[in-house]
Amino acid sequence: MNAPDKDQVFPLPHYDRLCFLKNIIKNPNIIVGDYTYYDDFEDVQNFEKNVKYLFDFIGDKLIIGKFCMIASDVTFIMNGANHLTDAISTYPFAIFGNGWENAMEGKTYPSKSDTIIGNDVWIGHKVTIMPGVNVGDGAIIATGAVVTKDVAPYSIVGGNPAKELKKRFPDEEISRLLEIKWWDWDIDRITRNVQFLTGRRLDQLVP
Repeated sequence: MNAPDKDQVFPLPHYDRLCFLKNIIKNPNIIVGDYTYYDDFEDVQNFEKNVKYLFDFIGDKLIIGKFCMIASDVTFIMNGANHLTDAISTYPFAIFGNGWENAMEGKTYPSKSDTIIGNDVWIGHKVTIMPGVNVGDGAIIATGAVVTKDVAPYSIVGGNPAKELKKRFPDEEISRLLEIKWWDWDIDRITRNVQFLTGRRLDQLVP
């Protein structure tokens, strides 16, 4: 059964502003699932430029699931952007050395966990996602949102700071969708179901 090639960089003929993202990522701390795409107004190489403050010595990761849709100018702020907030000064004296190198002795900068984007997540234009945020499967993040806390699966969030606007489906359907995990099916089964996956009735999905 035919399906798009997940290992193809540009899946749309004669259009190089949309890519299957995993195929262009060079940073080992950015992990992207199959068929997740990124669409950029200028150059798809901008994606990694928009993952800010991802430093090897901190070790946090940006993990993005399968079948996500990421619009142009989405920015991920990683843990390397953090400064002290409970000290007299937030200034990072230690990084400049020359007598200041011991300024952080016995102290650590605040750090959250990895930033994790689930599967089948739609992230709109100019969204900013802050460090350590976990976005659930099937969520939608509206254009221009600033996401400062976790996003529930199959919810729609927007604003600055982003707040839940509504759930996409009733709770019972959300639970069923999270059980089904269609994004983990083999690609032939997904292909058999594409017309149903773009519909509303779970009972129409076929093995």
